[in-house]
Amino acid sequence: MEKTNHRLIARLTGSILGVLATAALLPLALSLYMRDGAQYAFTMTVGAMGICALLFHNLLGRRAVYQLRERESFYITAAIWLVAPLGGSLPYLLSGTLPTFTDAVFESFSGFTTTGSSVVSDPRGCAPSILLWRAMTQWVGGLGLILFLVAVTRRLREGSLQLYDAEFSGTQQRKLHPKIAVSVSRMWHIYILLTLILGALLAIAGNSPLDSVCLALSTVSTGGFMTSAGGLVGYSRLTLAILTVFMFLSGVNVALLYNFLTLHWHRLRHSAEFVVYLVVFALSVGLCTLGGTLYGMPVLEALRDSAFHVASTVSTCGFYQPTELCTSPLGASVTFLLILCGAMAGSTGGGIKLRRLMTLSRYLRNYFTRMLHPSAVFSVKIDHKPVPADYVNKIFGFMFLYICFILGGAFLLTVGGSSIPEAFCLAAANISNLGPSPLINSMGASLDYATLSTLSKWTLIVLMLAGRLEIFALLAIFLPVNWKRR
Repeated sequence: MEKTNHRLIARLTGSILGVLATAALLPLALSLYMRDGAQYAFTMTVGAMGICALLFHNLLGRRAVYQLRERESFYITAAIWLVAPLGGSLPYLLSGTLPTFTDAVFESFSGFTTTGSSVVSDPRGCAPSILLWRAMTQWVGGLGLILFLVAVTRRLREGSLQLYDAEFSGTQQRKLHPKIAVSVSRMWHIYILLTLILGALLAIAGNSPLDSVCLALSTVSTGGFMTSAGGLVGYSRLTLAILTVFMFLSGVNVALLYNFLTLHWHRLRHSAEFVVYLVVFALSVGLCTLGGTLYGMPVLEALRDSAFHVASTVSTCGFYQPTELCTSPLGASVTFLLILCGAMAGSTGGGIKLRRLMTLSRYLRNYFTRMLHPSAVFSVKIDHKPVPADYVNKIFGFMFLYICFILGGAFLLTVGGSSIPEAFCLAAANISNLGPSPLINSMGASLDYATLSTLSKWTLIVLMLAGRLEIFALLAIFLPVNWKRR
C-alpha cells in the first residue's frame, strides 16, 4: 500500500507561501513610501510567511518525490486554499484594519476566492497599502493558486495534469497547449496583458494611480473589491464604460480570449458557449432596460446602467452603483438568475457556468425525445463534439451539491440572524463568488457584511471556498475512502 506523499504536499504549500511573501513586498514598499502606518504589519507578514515557506519547503518538504496521484492533488488543492488565505489575513489583523480574527480571515478568503464580500465598512479609511493588498489577493486568486503553481513548477510533469484537473474538477477546461505548464503559462500571459491594458485605460480616463491599479486587479479577476463604500458612484461615465467592456471580457473563457488576441476570430463564432454568453448578455440587458424604463428611468440611462449591471453580475465581478435599476422587480429577477448562471467555463468568473447548463439542457432534451422515440439513440454534443458520460454525471452531482450548499448555507444564515430572503441571496451570491450583489443591496440598503454574526461569516467563508473550488475538491478530503492508504 502506498503512503500519501506528505513531503510533496508540504513542499508545494511552501512554494505558494513563498510567492505570497514576495508579493507582500509590493504593498510594503507602498506603505514605506506613503508612510500610511501599515509598514510594520507588512514587515511581520513577509517575515512570518517567509519563515513558514522555508519550513514547509525546505524542512517538511525535504527530499520530496515529485510523483502525484489524484488523491494527493485534492489534498494539495485544499491545503493551499486554506493556508494561503490564512496567511493573507495577517496584514488586516496586524495593522488593526480588522480587529478580530474572524473578520480578517473573512476578508482574506473573500479576496483569494474573488468573491468581493467585505467587512470593511469604509475602504477610504484604510491605508493605501491595505487597499492594494486586498486587490492583489483577488488578482492572485483569479486564475487560481493551483494554476500559478503549475506554471512555475516544471518538475511535476504528469502531476501537473492532476493539479490542473483538481482546480477545474467540475468542468472541462480547454487547454491552449498539449503541455499543461505551457498552457497555464499562456493563460497567465493573457491575464497579465488584460490587467495592464485595463490599468492604463483607467489611468487615461482620469482615475488616480491607486484606483486604476486596484480596479484593474479587481475587474480582471472578477473579484469586486472597491475602494469606496458607495460602490462606483462618482466615477466618470468613461470609467464605467471601460469597466463594462472588461467585465464582459473577464467572463469569457481564457482560451477564447487567447484565440481573439491571436486573431483566430473564427473560433469565437464556432464556440456554442460563447454564442450563448452573448445571447444571455444581450437578453438580460434588454430586460433590465425595460424594467428600468417602466420604473421611470430615461431609456439611454437605463441602457447604460443595464449593460454595466449585467456585465458585473454575469461575470460575478460584483461592482455596483446606486441606481433605480436594481430596485425594479424585473431587474431584481434577472439579477438573481444571472447570479446562479455565472460566466463561461474556463473564465475567472464563478456561478454554475454556462457550459454546465448547456450540457444539462441538451441531456434533458434528449431524455424527453427518447420518451417519444424509445429506440432512438442520442448523445449530448457541445460544439459538435460528444460530451463524455462521466462529465454529464459530474454535472448532476455538482448541481445537487450546489443546491444543498445554498439550502444549508441559507439555514445557517437564518440561524445567525438574517431574514429568509436575505439568507438565500447571501448564500447564492457567495457560493457563486459574487459578494456585493446589487440584488442584496436592493433588498436592504443598510446590509453590511460587518454586521453579520460570527456564525454567518464562517458560513459564508465555507460557501466562498466551495464555490471557488467547485465543491468537489473541497469535499474530496472529507471522504473516508480517501483517508485509507492505497
